[in-house]
Amino acid sequence: MKVSYFPGCTLRTKAKQLDKYARRAAEALGVELEEIENWQCCGGAFTTSTDEIATKLSSVRALNEAKVKGQPLLSVCSACHNVLKQTNDAMKNNADFAFKANNYCEFEENYAGETEVIHYLELLRDKIGFDKVKEAVKNPLTGKKVAAYYGCLLLRPGKVLQMDDVENPTIMEDFIRALGADPVVYPYRNECCGGYVVMDDKESAKKKSSKVLESARLAGAEIVLTACPLCKYNLEKSGMDMPVVYLTELLAEALGVKED
Repeated sequence: MKVSYFPGCTLRTKAKQLDKYARRAAEALGVELEEIENWQCCGGAFTTSTDEIATKLSSVRALNEAKVKGQPLLSVCSACHNVLKQTNDAMKNNADFAFKANNYCEFEENYAGETEVIHYLELLRDKIGFDKVKEAVKNPLTGKKVAAYYGCLLLRPGKVLQMDDVENPTIMEDFIRALGADPVVYPYRNECCGGYVVMDDKESAKKKSSKVLESARLAGAEIVLTACPLCKYNLEKSGMDMPVVYLTELLAEALGVKED
């Protein structure tokens, strides 16, 4: 199986582990990630202003390249996935936005949201299947109590992202079970870590992130799992004594392709 892959800029700098183990685990599961050529930053956030086009053009170009290849477009960073999915929805359902974006990009054929946009978790659940992932596990994480942290961007807005139930998701818990570990469900798993507020008010972000980790700790978690580089940064800066790892790291460990 081949999919087009949009790594995003943070996976080239602060989140190299998220990228490296996404690639290794995919290869172990028989999936080839074909990196989009000449990709640029997705924009980092999807601005809701309907006349704001420029920051979304990188995503439009990536979506069109996947269309030309006839492949789904995969991302693993929660923020990148959010921007790609919302941009794709705008190209499909907002005629004015699509008209302006296509005029800027000058494709041979106009892009109209044809590409299937999937997150790495959806690749595992919907394309490979968690049962197949479980069969490929060489080092089951038996007894490890893992808390999934969804944050804001992975699931919202629910009508566009359509990955899981926004209030009561299960995709990450099912992923954790496939690796042999025990998922820990806790109240703050869908709450904001502070996000980009950390750029202006570090204490506010620290307060929010501390509540997330304290909630996980009280529920019995030993480790917190995320797909978002900014979430990982904020959670680790909270000062709480709780390991925070990327989902691809845990997957690579269970598949036996993670470095010691």
